[in-house]
Amino acid sequence: MTDAERRAALEEVAAEIRACRRCRLHETRTQAVPGEGHPDTEVLFVGEGPGLNEDRQGRPFVGPAGALLDELLASIGWRREEVFITNVVKCRPPGNRDPEPDEIAACAPFLRRQVEILDPALVVTLGRHSMARFMPGAKIGAAHGTVRPAPPESGADGALVFAMYHPAAALHQGSLRPTLEADVLRIPAALIEARRRRLGLDPAGGPSRTAEATAAPGPAEPVAGATGPVDLDEGPASPAVVAAADGGRPPTDGLEALAGDGSTAPAAPAATTPGPAPAASGDSAAEAATTEADRDQLTLFSPA
Repeated sequence: MTDAERRAALEEVAAEIRACRRCRLHETRTQAVPGEGHPDTEVLFVGEGPGLNEDRQGRPFVGPAGALLDELLASIGWRREEVFITNVVKCRPPGNRDPEPDEIAACAPFLRRQVEILDPALVVTLGRHSMARFMPGAKIGAAHGTVRPAPPESGADGALVFAMYHPAAALHQGSLRPTLEADVLRIPAALIEARRRRLGLDPAGGPSRTAEATAAPGPAEPVAGATGPVDLDEGPASPAVVAAADGGRPPTDGLEALAGDGSTAPAAPAATTPGPAPAASGDSAAEAATTEADRDQLTLFSPA
C-alpha cells in the first residue's frame, strides 16, 4: 500500500467515525476523535478515550496528558508527527468516566481497521482499557514496561505490544511519573525487537526460531510462547541512539546496535539511502538483513 493509499484509507475510516451513531457517546460529543499521525509510521499509540480538550478540537492527546506524552516522546528523540495516535473509543465519555464495554465494542471495528491499515511493527498501549485490547488478561501494574506479541484478533498480527500507564495517571498520581519516564526509554528497544522478529531474527541479530517464516512474503508468524512477555534485556533498559529529526534518518556517525544481553554492540555503519538489503541466500541473507535492521533501527518508518 502506497503512502497516498494509506492516507486515503485512514481518512475513509475517520469520516465514518465522525458520522458514527453506534453508541450513546455520539449524543454528548462535540467532535469525534478518529486519531492522527504519520501513515507510514511503524509505531501506533493507543489511548483510552478523548477528554475535554480532545472533544473540543477533534484531535487526540491535546490536553495536559497530551503535553506529557509529547515530553515522553521527546525524551527518546521522537515527535508525535512521526507516530500515529488514537484511542479505544473515539468519542468522549461524559465527565471523562471510563468507557463502558458496549462503547468499546462499538468502536472496536474502527480501531481494528486503523491497525490493519497502518500495519505497525509496535503498538504502545496507554492505560488499562487499551492494554486489555492488546494484552487480554494482563494487569497493568505487572505488565507496564513489558512487551508481548499482539493477539491476531487485534488486527496487529505479527506486531509486538508495549504496555504503559496512561499519561493522565501520572498527572493524578505524581509518583507514577518516574515509572512512565523509565518505561518510555524501553520503547526504542521494543521497536528494534519488533523489526527483527518481522525479519525472522533474534535480538542478537542471528536467525530466530521463527526464521522459516521469512521464506514466504508477509508478516512473520507469532513467536513461540506468544502468550507471555518478551524479554528486551536482562537488566535496565539499554540506552539507544535515536534517529536525527531531519527526515528520520540515522545520525551520520552510526548507530549503536542492541545486543542480545541488553548491552550495546559496536556502532553499525551509518545508513546512506533507505532501501532493502542486497539479495542473498542462506546465512548471508540473515547477515544482510541484520545489517539493514541495525542501520535503520530507530527511524520510525520502514525502509522503502
